[in-house]
Amino acid sequence: MVADYSPEEVQKAHEVLYNEGLKMRYKVAGKEYVDKSLAAADNPFAKPMQEYVAEACWGWVWTRPGLELKTRSFLNIAMLCALNRGTELGTHVRGALTNGASEEEIREVILHAAGYCGMPAGIEGFRVAGKVVEEWRKEQEAKKGQGVEGEGGVAEEK
Repeated sequence: MVADYSPEEVQKAHEVLYNEGLKMRYKVAGKEYVDKSLAAADNPFAKPMQEYVAEACWGWVWTRPGLELKTRSFLNIAMLCALNRGTELGTHVRGALTNGASEEEIREVILHAAGYCGMPAGIEGFRVAGKVVEEWRKEQEAKKGQGVEGEGGVAEEK
């Protein structure tokens, strides 16, 4: 039998998933990226898409048990290479680094994807990921120079 929920209960469930999704999105993608995405969609037309992304993808999928965050990042890198989604690929390469992935692991994921998705997908994946990895290195060096611990390392699991 299917439960019967009031509109208020359904709305509360949406709010919980949205809020948990935002927390996860900030943890993996970073404050700057998420704030920029939300600001760009702060209008009646685009806002529902950002709400959907936060609620469904980040709030429901990314918070599930069963896979470590780093593994989820690897899956996204491979899928985004296959789909040739460079902008999102860059975000998830950075997220993988935040989640404790090494440059070598990211490289191997893209090489593996290229074998199944084609060389053009792999070449583009390397272009995008290479830029992100270089930016990441510079940021980590700057933080070390300031005596600040870098972001590298594993994002906390829920």
